[in-house]
Amino acid sequence: MAASSSFLSTASLSNPKSTISFASSVSPAPVPSLRRVVFRSPSSHRRVMTVRSKIREIFMPALSSTMTEGKIVSWIKTEGEKLAKGESVVVVESDKADMDVETFYDGYLAAIVVGEGETAPVGAAIGLLAETEAEIEEAKNKAASKPSSSAVVPSPPPATSSPAPAIAQPSPAAAASDGPRKTVATPHAKKLAKQHKVDIGSVAGTGPFGRITASDVEAAAGLAPTVTPPPPPPLPPAAAPAPTAKATTTSSPPLLPDASIVPFTAMQSAVSKNMIESLSVPTFRVGYPVNTDALDALYEKVKPKGVTMTAILAKAAGMALAQHPVVNASCKDGKSFSYNSNINVAVAVAINGGLITPVLQDADKLDLYLLSQKWKELVGKARSKQLQPHEYNSGTFTLSNLGMFGVDRFDAILPPGQGAIMAVGASKPTVVADKDGFFSVKNKMLVNVTADHRIVYGADLAAFLQTFAKIVENPDSLTL
Repeated sequence: MAASSSFLSTASLSNPKSTISFASSVSPAPVPSLRRVVFRSPSSHRRVMTVRSKIREIFMPALSSTMTEGKIVSWIKTEGEKLAKGESVVVVESDKADMDVETFYDGYLAAIVVGEGETAPVGAAIGLLAETEAEIEEAKNKAASKPSSSAVVPSPPPATSSPAPAIAQPSPAAAASDGPRKTVATPHAKKLAKQHKVDIGSVAGTGPFGRITASDVEAAAGLAPTVTPPPPPPLPPAAAPAPTAKATTTSSPPLLPDASIVPFTAMQSAVSKNMIESLSVPTFRVGYPVNTDALDALYEKVKPKGVTMTAILAKAAGMALAQHPVVNASCKDGKSFSYNSNINVAVAVAINGGLITPVLQDADKLDLYLLSQKWKELVGKARSKQLQPHEYNSGTFTLSNLGMFGVDRFDAILPPGQGAIMAVGASKPTVVADKDGFFSVKNKMLVNVTADHRIVYGADLAAFLQTFAKIVENPDSLTL
């Protein structure tokens, strides 16, 4: 069963131009149709009342702050089916989860604008809701008159005042000729236009990106192209885009035999966007070895009670962050940074087809056993794609643990909007020497932290790691 959210349908009796938004998306209210109803009183006075039919627009909601478009997983209701307020109507796939979308109104699902498997930008109409059964046909007519570009990827509108309307190919030249623009012409073309009194603004250019050449001006003036040296130069520019286009297509290596192209899912697209965004942040990394003998003993003691190692590490990180708030800070605009009032530890979880970071909110304050219970709930919801937006986008610090796979060390990429991320490796027996020169074998794990160098400096991160190590090496405080 998918998680639950809601959409807003728009309609207004007093102001047909009003808008209602869900999260960051906005959908303009459709103009209701009018019906005239005439009432006659016994005194034969004639009274006319105008009734507006309520056909509401169901729009694509913004299910997260990073969502720009959504995919229709399935329509729970069918066209013509009656709906009650609060009923789930459609399942939408956002960049992180699948969510049931509910209706705020009673009525009938009159028309489905965006079908199953199709995508639509946030705020676009995906269906129409009629208040009465009699208005279903009217709503279907409205849906049929809507442009189909609301689904999948919206295409640019066709030119309305183009000198060459027959050209409908989305080529650079056609795109350049759509709408008002600055006239681009070669110097010789301008000279010819002035000489033959041709309005150069009305000439359709055939050169690269709609550039007006001398031959275009001569054609507009009704002259035969001359064979003088000036006209030939425009020909090479016209052929110039061909090599560049060929160069761009050949710049990427050809596909291997039997290779196939797989488009990103919504979640993979979100991860890709975040990773590219993180490249703009100046980061540095610090590693620190931590003795885990006492931690391993504690884990064996509390494991039968349902406590996970992830919860223990998140609790330890939360307690260390409370003593070093700058590591829990965030910089989002490159001009200032903010100290976060809550310590919300996000933990990376691999799920089918992607990666998500459920958030343990107030990790420094919650009891270890309650934190473990909360973590199990979050993992279950993440694997079934039922996480609510605040359960995966409110992290102030991230923890990534690959120790269960035997990985001894790795570096993690800093998520956008956070100050630091901790990468935890496996705990392994290590030969160590004490201050007296005696050798012994102790379990150690290597912790690597990647931090935003705009707000966190080397000394800050070293002090944080020392505090984290003390908490892990003396874990009694974790169970208090």
